[in-house]
Amino acid sequence: MTSDETRSGEVAEQEDSGPLSRYERVQLARHQDRPFTLDYIRILCSDWIELRGDRKYRDDPAIVGGWATLAGRSVMIIGHQKGRGMKENLKRNFGSPHPEGYRKAERLMNLAAKFGRPVVTLVDTQGAYPGIGAEERGQAEAIARNLIVMAGLPVPIVTTIIGEGGSGGALGIAVADRVLMLENAIYSVISPEGCAAILWRSRDRAEDAAEALKLTASDLAEFGIVDEVVPEPNGGAHVDPESAARAVGASLERHLDELAELSSDELVQRRREKYYAMGRWEETAGG
Repeated sequence: MTSDETRSGEVAEQEDSGPLSRYERVQLARHQDRPFTLDYIRILCSDWIELRGDRKYRDDPAIVGGWATLAGRSVMIIGHQKGRGMKENLKRNFGSPHPEGYRKAERLMNLAAKFGRPVVTLVDTQGAYPGIGAEERGQAEAIARNLIVMAGLPVPIVTTIIGEGGSGGALGIAVADRVLMLENAIYSVISPEGCAAILWRSRDRAEDAAEALKLTASDLAEFGIVDEVVPEPNGGAHVDPESAARAVGASLERHLDELAELSSDELVQRRREKYYAMGRWEETAGG
């Protein structure tokens, strides 16, 4: 068992003693027993038909996607998929997609638009795979294309951050009309360990980095980055995956119902305005 996994277990046992720190929530977001995309699909969806391949290079198992029925509604669901155990994690590349994973997601989103069906994405990745082969095959370009496609997709898009939301690897399937986030999930441009290595040249300062990054669901809701924080069972989503999934499902259904009232033009305009507004700031007379 790794030190991170040990720490995750300690957090799960101790969290009744008081509010969790930001780094403790990082450990919960990474918990090895936390439900992944296929777990949510199994619990919430019927008529699941997985679609594979980017039609250009290969299939990337780090991103899964396909048609499903969610609360009686046909949707295209796409998400990062980690593995349990070394063999499956190697197959899934630890949930870090190659460019063909993002091209598969792009293909499926365009397919959803063709048939006028909403897109639901589930985010859970440390980040896109940074290997030489991935870079040679256009990792940055694949993610950038997804941002463009999602910004103009004429159907509703609802994203849920279910675990780790790491940098462009997360954002590549997370430009949405509504962004939901589980209570113990994280969403950040960099991991606390990576940030600490850059700022203090020591991963031992990861807890300080997590505090500075403000990467928790409550932080991001306050900043207007996420639209709703979905509560988790006491102890974390891994304690009661069924309950966690039902809470996510109820939020998804409510937001999809609201978005169904909007025309395609309204969806695209509001989505773009949502992202244009992020990062705006104003100077006061004395500041």
